[in-house]
Amino acid sequence: MSAPSMSAPPSATGPLRPYGLRCDHRVTPLGIDEPAPLLSWRLASDHRGDDPTAHRVRLARHPGELAPGGRPLWDSGELTDPGATGVPYTGPALEPRTRYHWQVTVASARDQEPAPAASWFETGLTVGPGGQDASGEGPRAAWITHAPGRIDVMDAPTEGASALNHHGLAPCPQLRRAFDAPPAPVVRARLYASARGLYEIRLNGTRVGDAELAPGWTDYHRRIQYQTYDVTELLRTGENVLAATLADGWWSGFVGFEPRRAGAHYGTEPHLFAELHLLDGEGRTTRILTDDSWRTRTGVIRHADLLMGECHDLRHHTDGWELPGHDDRDWSPARVTGTDHRLLVAAPDEPVRATAELAPRTVTRLRDGVHLVDFGQNLAGRVRLRVHALPAGARVTLRHAEALDEDGALYTANLRTAAATDLLIGDGRPDHVFEPRFTYHGFRYAEVTGLPELAATDIAAVALHSDTPWTGSFDCSDPGLRRLHSCITWGQRSNFVSVPTDCPQRDERLGWLADAQVFLPTAALNADVAAFFTKWLRDVDDARTPDGGFTNVAPRLAGVADEGAPGWGDAGVLIPWHLYRTYDDPRFLARALPGMRAWVSLVQLHNPDLVWRHRVGPHFSDWLAPGTPTPRDVVATAYFAHSAHLTARAAEVLGHHDPARDHHKLAAAVRDTFTDRFVTYTPADGAGTEPDGRADGAAEEPTGSLRIEGDTQTGYLLALAFGLLPEEWREAAARRLAHLVEAAGPGLVTGFLGVALAAPVLDAYGRADLAHALLRRTEAPSWLFPLRHGATTIWERWDGWHPDTGFRAAAMNSFNHYALGSIGEWLYRGVAGLDQSPGSTGYRHLLVRPAPGGLAHAGARYESVRGTVAVHWERTGRTLALRVQVPPGATAEIHVPTTDPGSVRESGGIPADGAHLTRAGTAPGHAVYRVASGVYRFTAAYVPHEEDMT
Repeated sequence: MSAPSMSAPPSATGPLRPYGLRCDHRVTPLGIDEPAPLLSWRLASDHRGDDPTAHRVRLARHPGELAPGGRPLWDSGELTDPGATGVPYTGPALEPRTRYHWQVTVASARDQEPAPAASWFETGLTVGPGGQDASGEGPRAAWITHAPGRIDVMDAPTEGASALNHHGLAPCPQLRRAFDAPPAPVVRARLYASARGLYEIRLNGTRVGDAELAPGWTDYHRRIQYQTYDVTELLRTGENVLAATLADGWWSGFVGFEPRRAGAHYGTEPHLFAELHLLDGEGRTTRILTDDSWRTRTGVIRHADLLMGECHDLRHHTDGWELPGHDDRDWSPARVTGTDHRLLVAAPDEPVRATAELAPRTVTRLRDGVHLVDFGQNLAGRVRLRVHALPAGARVTLRHAEALDEDGALYTANLRTAAATDLLIGDGRPDHVFEPRFTYHGFRYAEVTGLPELAATDIAAVALHSDTPWTGSFDCSDPGLRRLHSCITWGQRSNFVSVPTDCPQRDERLGWLADAQVFLPTAALNADVAAFFTKWLRDVDDARTPDGGFTNVAPRLAGVADEGAPGWGDAGVLIPWHLYRTYDDPRFLARALPGMRAWVSLVQLHNPDLVWRHRVGPHFSDWLAPGTPTPRDVVATAYFAHSAHLTARAAEVLGHHDPARDHHKLAAAVRDTFTDRFVTYTPADGAGTEPDGRADGAAEEPTGSLRIEGDTQTGYLLALAFGLLPEEWREAAARRLAHLVEAAGPGLVTGFLGVALAAPVLDAYGRADLAHALLRRTEAPSWLFPLRHGATTIWERWDGWHPDTGFRAAAMNSFNHYALGSIGEWLYRGVAGLDQSPGSTGYRHLLVRPAPGGLAHAGARYESVRGTVAVHWERTGRTLALRVQVPPGATAEIHVPTTDPGSVRESGGIPADGAHLTRAGTAPGHAVYRVASGVYRFTAAYVPHEEDMT
């Protein structure tokens, strides 16, 4: 498996230097419409304390204008914020369809020559709000679609003539436009393209770009994204041809699980928008636009649907239709369906791409003409199949599934109404490669019917997902935990497909808000998801109800409960806050704050007593918790308090002091209500009311005892993680939580909302041993139980399959769901120890505090917005070695695990206070140091507790 590209520091060594330049969290984006993009960079150095003291950014239309003595369009001047990771552009208004070059120089505390680095970005069709081209260059492209002509006739079907039950899906339109290149040589050609539906465009027979499932899923009633492509090298002199194929996609295909509104949520047929701008050497621009001069017909793709699958009938193939010289007089003129461009916006994220190919692990002949292929990995994508000879009319059928039933056949019951079936119909010609273009499936297994023989070299699985650069890695000595991390990352790949979906296989694939908010801390360590969530948070905002409420899914779909549930709607608050902390970009908060405030105010309006029990939507509570349900009022009110608190903090960051004060007061009042209504505390001296249910029967501890209504693991996790309890009560709550975990195995009985909090809370309250015990558990419910039974991704249910009971209810039983994989955050933060302090943003102040447990070694590496953060520790006998890398501009508080603080050495010597390192005392089981940027190597005596080794 090749992961998405990791942005790494340059291979050159030496003093402070910038690298990894970004514009709005993307590398050299082509076609942005943000009027004030964020220009950012990372830093590397081989010296301790080699931190930035100032930086300067300049921007110009031509690279030469950035040279000494040049006259750039914009110069930020020298800025002296040593912790800055980027600056927003504040110069003259950017012009549409223009490439801008920019350069950053960073001065160092070592008095060296400022280090420069350069990059570029390009604006799109428009810049700024409104979507209107102010250039005055004439008409814009129209939306066009297929116009049925005399070739679109229907005969009565004969037995076997129908490829599949196509569910009313129509053939995919093909559209073409021939044009002559300008007489003067073209120096720059840009194609701006979009669709209501899905599109693929070719210029002179060569595919344009590598985007899959473009333009991606948005609420098309609110926003339609377009992509920009550099097609300069694809032009030829004389005649050229633009050729496009359209498919229904999310626009008019099947989406979701509502039987009364299974598809056509936005429209009934796909439409194309395209503008090709050709700039010649004499400064003239020629534009080729979608209009009624385009020609259209249907072709080889007889239907294509994201859920149902795709059918290619090679008998309908037209040779050369994408090339110059093709006779299209029998084609129909395209039909213009509109000229409104107000909803068009430049895509702010990277598209879905094909990122990996997997060869089959096994190919098994089941019977004549039927083969079962195991790719060894559950994934989201499609199959590529080479067929050497297929008679005219003969069919090859590909069916997909995540698992096999007890008879060794595909288990498809959990797909519900998703057919997940692709079909190839032959035309008698040899050697054809069949690869669907407008569908994807969640699968590990494929059944191929219709070929007498199937060689392993003739079939492959192609993984598709939004191309979020892979920036994190984790490793440890436990093979089970390494496999767990692999399952988590594959779940992320499989479900980040334009939106963060819940599952890739069944008739759902919706952007559930709670799944995304609990998994985001893990996702943001695995990959750079800033641009991906920039796009999706616009979907979340577009989906808001008229009274300001967040919904349960985004993009919003008719038939899915609109009113946001506790923990689901709250994602509209939690996600922007976490993105701000991770990427040090306050624009996440600025864009979200109106919605955050509206959400909290809406909950308050309908719950004036501050117990959230009204306007709770479907109230999923702690979804799929296998134990005693946590009372719904407890879950809801905990999230009410947390959202109010984070909204206040967001307002503070942005300098909105009055709203911050109001929301802080509200958060405090909800916390008081939570403790008054749901918490009973008995002090150690016996005063107060004795809580019911002393299940442990133990004597009172010095900190007293505490019960939260329902007495569930999730109830205590929410209260402790969200800071809902008075400080003097927290140890009692943590002790009760630990008891419940121990009594369960040790084990977890939490669902989607509680699972992400368990290990971090236990660790924070001194019970990392229990967190490790949960990781080591192999019986259900546990993370390793599915792995024991062949899982290669995270399951939706702790026990989606069990040897005693078989498969759980097929109505809801995905084997590729990332929510329970939120433990991945603690693998980085806890096991490896790579974290940032609570008040830090963008990893400016690291907190390195490994929890070794019984492991022999562990490590994590992460490309933060400041640069590389890396932690690796290893036990050898009774000695632990810890290596920490702190990027320039950052500091770290390092907790060295040790049973003898006096044994600590750094780079072979006794750590002494100096310019780059100071002693900060001890904590239980650790010696603590504060360090500047650089690489540090500690050793210390370390004898793990006996329970850690169990």
